[in-house]
Amino acid sequence: MSENINHDIYLFISSKKLIISVSSEIDQKIYLEELNLDEDFKNKPFEKLDFFLNKNVFKIEKEIKNFIKRISVILDLDIFCPIEVSIKKDTNYEEIDTKTLSYLVYEAKDNCKKTLDKKKIVHMLITDYKIDNKSYSHLPNNIKGKNLSLDIKFITIDKGYVKIIEKILRKYQISLHKILNLNYLRQFMSE
Repeated sequence: MSENINHDIYLFISSKKLIISVSSEIDQKIYLEELNLDEDFKNKPFEKLDFFLNKNVFKIEKEIKNFIKRISVILDLDIFCPIEVSIKKDTNYEEIDTKTLSYLVYEAKDNCKKTLDKKKIVHMLITDYKIDNKSYSHLPNNIKGKNLSLDIKFITIDKGYVKIIEKILRKYQISLHKILNLNYLRQFMSE
């Protein structure tokens, strides 16, 4: 067996159910298993996660003829903390590009280090671009201005939750690829 290079593996965790899904590169569903959580485990899904993985990991590895090396986790739990910041930079009428944006985002993260100390940033969303106090929903191409300000929303999760998930996955020699917030993902799903 080798790594799951050609498979996307997602683990969905909510207060009501656990789902594991495996898809091929071409979005073909290969495996899907769901466990509804009974009343004793509602709002405590991590307590059932080990049991659920134990029941499914070997089946998946047999089905895909590969070891599961990493998994992406989608959480539908009320454990995320949004942090909103604004940051401004004088641009002196130079072109505003992705390098300028990267610098401002890094500076915003750096300024929030103490607040973010025990948190992991899961998603980052620029909610408003202001160039010379004019708002834009996205960064216009080839634009210059005297100053740029960004309104940024960091969606964070307590590192303790990340450690719990990583510890359970390690039992199966699986690494955590990424954590995703279902509410954040819903913003990008088409109806």
